[in-house]
Parts: sequence; C-alpha cells; structure tokens
Amino acid sequence: MEVVSSVRTPLVTGAKTLGDVTQDICVRVEAKPPKTWFLAISVSLSLLAIGTYTLFFTVWDGIGVWGLNKTVGWAWDITNFVWWVGIGHAGTLISAILLLFRQKWRMSINRAAEAMTIFAVICAAFFPLVHMGRLWLGFYWVFPLPNTFGSLWVNFNSPLLWDVFAISTYFTVSLVFWYIGLIPDFATIRDRAKNKVSAAIYGALSFGWIGSAKDWSRFESVSLILAGLATPLVLSVHTIVSFDFATSVIPGWHTTIFPPYFVAGAVFSGFAMVLTLLLITRKVYKLEDYITIQHIEYMNIIIIVTGSIVGIAYLTELFMAWYSGVPAEQYAFLNRATGPYWWAYATMMTCNVVTPQLFWFKKIRTSLWATFVLSIVVNIGMWFERFVIIVTSLHRDYLPSSWAMFYPTFYDIGDYLFTFGFFFTAFFLFAKFFPVINMAEVKSIIKSTSSSDKALK
Repeated sequence: MEVVSSVRTPLVTGAKTLGDVTQDICVRVEAKPPKTWFLAISVSLSLLAIGTYTLFFTVWDGIGVWGLNKTVGWAWDITNFVWWVGIGHAGTLISAILLLFRQKWRMSINRAAEAMTIFAVICAAFFPLVHMGRLWLGFYWVFPLPNTFGSLWVNFNSPLLWDVFAISTYFTVSLVFWYIGLIPDFATIRDRAKNKVSAAIYGALSFGWIGSAKDWSRFESVSLILAGLATPLVLSVHTIVSFDFATSVIPGWHTTIFPPYFVAGAVFSGFAMVLTLLLITRKVYKLEDYITIQHIEYMNIIIIVTGSIVGIAYLTELFMAWYSGVPAEQYAFLNRATGPYWWAYATMMTCNVVTPQLFWFKKIRTSLWATFVLSIVVNIGMWFERFVIIVTSLHRDYLPSSWAMFYPTFYDIGDYLFTFGFFFTAFFLFAKFFPVINMAEVKSIIKSTSSSDKALK
C-alpha cells in the first residue's frame, strides 16, 4: 500500500532563514544589475525610441496616418487598448482576491504582478488619448466639468465615459495597493543603505516606517480594506470595457455574453503575461528558491480554467448566432471564420482554445520552457481575439456598399511598439530599484515552509 505524505511542498525552497530572505532580495537592489538586465533594457529602450518617433508624427499629423477608413473607425488602437487592460487584470486578482482567500502561494509573485498591472493600465490609457486627436484641445472634456466652465456635462449614457471612471478608479486603487505593500520593504532597504542618498530616497519612500506593532496592525487593516475595494474592480473594469461593444447594435458585438467572457479572457491573458515576466525575472535575478515550480504550476492551472471558459464563450457565440435566426448576426460569425480575416480567427482559436489544454499534462505544466512559450502564445491569441471582435465586425456590416478592408500602417505598428517599450522599460527599472519579491509576506511563511523542507529531507 502506497503511503502519501501529508507534508506539502514548500513555497520557499533552500531552507531559507529570515536573514536569507532580506539578503537575497535586497542585494538585487543594492548590487549592480547583471549583463542580461542591460541587454533586456537596451531592447526595450530601442522599441521605446521607435515608438516615440511614430507617436510624434501621429500627434503631429493626426490619426489619419493610421490605417483607419470610413468603415473601420476602430482597429489597432482599440484592439491594443482592450488587450492592455486585460493584461492588467492578473495583478489585482493575485493581490486582492487571493489575499482575501488567504492563499500563501501568491506571496512570491504578487509584487511583480501588481507592478505589471500599473504599467499595463498606463499603456492601455495611451490609446484612447491618442485616438482623441489633438489632446491639448479637449482631453478634459471626458470629465464632468460644471457648466460654469462653458460646456455641457459629458454624456453619462456613453460606455466610453464609463471606461474613464472605471479605469481611473482601477488604476488608483491598484497603485495605492501596490505602494502600501512596498512600504515595509522600503524601510528594510533604507536601514541597509550604505550611502546617504539611498538612505534618504528609501527613507522618504518608507514614510517613516519603524516596524512597530501599531505599524503592522494598520498595514494589515489597510491591505484588507484595499483588497475588498479592488476585488469588485476585477469584475467591473473589463465588464465596463465590454460594454463599449455590447451596448451597440453592430452584429458580432450586441451580445450579453461579453461581460463574463471579457473578464475570463482578461484573467487568462493577465496570468500569461505574469508568467512571461516572472520566468524572465526568475532567471535573471536567480530567484528559483522564491518563484518555484509550484508557483508556475498553480498559475498554469488558472490558465487552464480561464482558457476553457474562453473556449466555451466562443462556442456559445457561434451557437447563439445560429439560434438567433438573424441573418446579419449569422453572417458576422460566418465571415469571421471564412472571410478575408479567416487567418486571424484561426490563430485566435488555436492559441486560446487548443494550446492551453496542453497544460493538462503535468510534464508540460511544470516545464519552464513550455510554460514560457505557451504564455507568449496565449497573449498572441488574446490580441487576435480583440482584433477579430473589432475589425471583422466592422469591415463588413449591414451595407455591402460600405465594406472595406483594414491594413495597419507603419504608425499603427510603431505606436503599439511604443507601449511595449514603455511597459518593459518600466518593469525592468522596477525590478532593479524596487524589491521584486514581497519580503515582508514571504518571511511570514518561512517558518512553515522551512519545517516542511526539513521534513521532506
């Protein structure tokens, strides 16, 4: 008879002590970054430079430089907006929902996921702002300014305005949540600082944290309150983004399945991006003892679940188009699968429905290389999902005389590269100057994981 051990696999390996955690994480901030870090940030800065060039001419000449036409008025810009908002969902889910459920495996990955959320939301906000055209002439019209300003209030019936409030609220709560969690670690780096400049900078960032019982009590109370506030935002933000489409009458958009479908897809793509970044960070900073195979496996399981939900949503859309009996709706989905953009639809179905099912195999689920490749494949598929929803629903609508194809220009692509350059540059700078692992939370599980580690030995 086989005896199954009741001892769980440790979340922190290597028999680490509290001092080891402080040393291992702080030395990444204090020491000169490795050569691989300089190589990575050089690539991201190159993308940022190319994107800055195209962005300048986009603002200078107007969005006519994009590939938009009279039929396809939304294309890469809104596709990228929805994609980046989705990327930012995993950070809040890991930080808030898993905190409320007391899931200890989140503690090594939440800091990087939260940072990813901040940077992704900034990238998302970039596209609607540029789509407005001359920002300095009217970006403030989206805010509810009083009539004394000389204008009427904005249209609160518009889902585009709901986006403004939802995303700004999401960004604010996520930023505060992320920064509050950093304060104890900033204080640790402050106390270890070897020069006055570092001590002054991290001292200001730590807000006078001394680690007293009162400090910790208030820290935990605020964390729980922010987690409670952030949890409904995980559901509400991408639900409201989906209303940009679901409240219209365009075939392929006007459907009630969009809110839960978009939320599941956002978590799906967000976890994939977290895996991509964490695997790079794990290798570059040698954090194998803190970001373990077990963490990777748990995140892959979530990808299986959310990917399956997305696949069911695709099939439900096809069924409802057929069951509706509406010719325009039926043609919209037939056109997606067999029309000029069939290759985009095929890519979406392959990347989002087929490839995540490979994670059912434990060997693939626990393979670092397989996880890295599949995480990138998932995000490619999720980008194509947004492209298929937006472009193929617009380029052939009710009037055949208005049908047109969309072709991206150099400026479409360049502006997208700008956000990639910004995102990865910001993340690499964060990984260098901020503690990428939450030391305070990891230390709280060291005792149990260390004893488990010894028991296994």
